[in-house]
Amino acid sequence: MTTYFARPLSPTALKELRSADDAGRRMVPVTDEDGGSPLRCCLRHSTPGERIALVSYAPLRRWAAETGVDPGAYGEQGPVFIHAAQCAGPQLESLPFVNARRVVRRYSAEGTILGGQLVEDTSLFATALREAFADPAVALVHVRAVEYGCFLYEVRRP
Repeated sequence: MTTYFARPLSPTALKELRSADDAGRRMVPVTDEDGGSPLRCCLRHSTPGERIALVSYAPLRRWAAETGVDPGAYGEQGPVFIHAAQCAGPQLESLPFVNARRVVRRYSAEGTILGGQLVEDTSLFATALREAFADPAVALVHVRAVEYGCFLYEVRRP
């Protein structure tokens, strides 16, 4: 059985985002009074009192820059939460943020969307990833929240 790993934002991306995000805005740290924000740096929910920031992030555009492809119109950017300062990173034993409805969006090696799947039953999440990567044209998958469409994390071919 294949194991899939969630990829947090890279240390390089985090350093850049803490200076200026992918929309060119500087980071504005806030104290998260209530907690519960999905942090993309350590792939967990924030706890009350943590210093976090909401920044604009372009995950496919950054991946495309690494791989030398042009994502064209698919190079969208959107809001993500990160710690305002460096953190310990993820301490994962399983895939994060699968406790609610999620979309598994598939991308080709050329950076185009090949489709997506709504996963409403958390017990079927691993099956959705297995089905996505069963297609040899799929190079990577983005996991997104249904409610806001936010990027949660990336999974690459094992």
